[in-house]
Amino acid sequence: MGTGKSRAARVRCVLEFPGGRPLAPGRHRGAEPRGAVAGDNEGGPAVHRRTTTVTAVLAAAALLAAGCSSPDGGVVGPSPTKKPSASAATTPAPSASESAAPATGTAEVAGTLATGLTTPWGVAELPDGAVLVASRDTGKILRVDPATGKTTEVGSVPGVAGGTPGGEGGLLGLAISPAFGSDRLVYAYFTTADDNRIARMLYDPARTAGQQLGAPDTILRGIPSGTNHNGGRIAFGPDKMLYAGTGESGNGPLAQDKKSLGGKILRMTPDGLPAEGNPDPGSVVYSYGHRNVQGLAWDAKGRLWAAEFGQNTWDELNLIEPGRNYGWPVVEGQAHQAGYVDPVVQWPTADASPSGIAYAAGSIWMASLRGERLWRIPLDGTKAAAAPQAFFTGTYGRLRTVVTLEDGTLLLTTSNTDGRGRPKPGDDRILRLTVG
Repeated sequence: MGTGKSRAARVRCVLEFPGGRPLAPGRHRGAEPRGAVAGDNEGGPAVHRRTTTVTAVLAAAALLAAGCSSPDGGVVGPSPTKKPSASAATTPAPSASESAAPATGTAEVAGTLATGLTTPWGVAELPDGAVLVASRDTGKILRVDPATGKTTEVGSVPGVAGGTPGGEGGLLGLAISPAFGSDRLVYAYFTTADDNRIARMLYDPARTAGQQLGAPDTILRGIPSGTNHNGGRIAFGPDKMLYAGTGESGNGPLAQDKKSLGGKILRMTPDGLPAEGNPDPGSVVYSYGHRNVQGLAWDAKGRLWAAEFGQNTWDELNLIEPGRNYGWPVVEGQAHQAGYVDPVVQWPTADASPSGIAYAAGSIWMASLRGERLWRIPLDGTKAAAAPQAFFTGTYGRLRTVVTLEDGTLLLTTSNTDGRGRPKPGDDRILRLTVG
C-alpha cells in the first residue's frame, strides 16, 4: 500500500475461499445476472454472499510509519482477528507543487442537524445555508433549517417509483444549479417505472410548504434501472457541467457498452446535452466500465474522484479520467491489466460498500453502508498518501451521504431506515462534522 513520504511497505492481500483455494486481487469475473444480489449490493444483510476473508501481511514498523491506527480503536491493516484491510495502488508521483495530506487526521461530531428522517439520500446546500434532503422512498424533498434543525417539506417529485424498503431505486441524488441565484433550479436523479432520469425543477420558497417545486423538466432519460445498481449521485463540477454516476442495473455487460448510459459516469451541460470536451462529442458518457457509482467529488486541483460498489471482493475509490475503462464486469479491484484503470484504493466489501464521498482537509471522505464507518483517504496528488483511516465504526450504523459545506465542515447522513439497517430512536439523522 502506498504511504506517501513514509514509504511504508505494501499490503499483500490474498483472498481465501472455503477449501483454501486462493484467488488473487483483481480477479477476472463474469457478468452478474440481472437482479442478482451478489456483492450485497448496497451492503445490507449478507444474502446469497459467498464468505470471503482477506489476510493482509504488513510489517509492524510500516504500520507505525504510516500511522494506520484508526480513531475508533481499530487498525487499518492486519489485527489479531485478521480483519480485512484496504490497499492502495501505485500511481505516478504528483507534481512538486502539491503537498501530501498528513497520514492521520481527525473527525468529530460537532452536532446533529436533523433527526427522524426517512431514507435520506441526496443532500445539497442552498446559498442561504439551508439544506435540501431527498427522501428515497417517499419521493419528497425536505428543507432543513441550519439554525434550528426544523424540517419543512418542499414538495414531492412526480413519477418517482422503486422507492421500496430493501431496494435501491427512488428519489436519489440532488444538485443545486450553479446559477441558482438567478434560475432557482434544483436537479434530481430518480427512478421511474421505465428508467432512471435526471430532471430539474424550479424551487420557490415563497409558495406554500409542500408545493414549492415546479413541474419537472427532464433533461436526461433512458438510464437503465433495476431493483439494484441504480447509481444516482449527481453533482456540478468546477467546470459547471453536471456529472452523474450510474449503475448497470444488475446487467454487467451494459457497463462496457458505450451506447448505454448504464455503468457510466456522465458529463453534460445543465440542459442535459453532451458537454464540450467529452470523449465522444455526441455522447454524455465520460467514463465507462463501472458497476454502481454513488460517490463523486473533486479535489483542490479539480480532479474527479468516484466511489464504486464492488461485487464480492473489492469496493473502489477511482481517479476518473475521460474516456477510460474502469473494468467492470471484466475485472474487479486492482487487476494490473492493460486497457483497464486500477482503483487508487480498494476495500473488502464488508468494510465499505461505499456511497457518497466528499473532499475536505486534503482528503477524500467516504461514507460506507455495510462497513458502517466513515473512511478518510489522505491524498498525495493522484495517489493515497497513507493508509485509509476509519471513523465512527458501528457507532451510527449505515452511512449514506457526506457533503462538504461552504465553511469546510461536513454533513454525514445515516441510512438505517432503508430496509437494510437497524434503526435506532431518532434515525435517520444528519450529523455535522469537523474534520482535519
